Amino acid sequence: MTTTTQAQQTLSVHPLDPARLDAVREAGVDEFGNPFTPFDASGDGEPLRCCLRFAREGEQIALISWAPFTEVSPWREVGPVYVHAERCAGPEGPGVPGGLSRGPLLLRTYREDGSMDYAHNTLIGADDVEPMLEDLLAHPEVATVHVRTVLPQCFLYAVTR
Repeated sequence: MTTTTQAQQTLSVHPLDPARLDAVREAGVDEFGNPFTPFDASGDGEPLRCCLRFAREGEQIALISWAPFTEVSPWREVGPVYVHAERCAGPEGPGVPGGLSRGPLLLRTYREDGSMDYAHNTLIGADDVEPMLEDLLAHPEVATVHVRTVLPQCFLYAVTR
């Protein structure tokens, strides 16, 4: 988890849980039974959810199924995510990751109980995501924002206050 302090509040950016990823790597299958199969990254836009940057050509990565929420719930969605084949150092710096900080992005908002807050879900264009995250998390009913890609709507990272 990385944190950046802003004038209004503190944003905590959450990549995928390293301990959960280690368990997947060790088991050789993801949490949904799909084989953990490393391959060489093409360097053509694979966003890594373990370190919140784009893969570099030739890096060993894997595509796995992932659910951002671990609790059993109707809101527990499973989708594809890219990760390093071996544990990495995590995000390179604090705050919203530079390479994954501009739209187009879908911002899905969730309440403290994990239910989706439809009223604040937001689609942003080519803008910087951080000011919108600040705005969304200023609403007391919004506890978490999932930052997602627009077309496939794949999970990138979570942000909390």
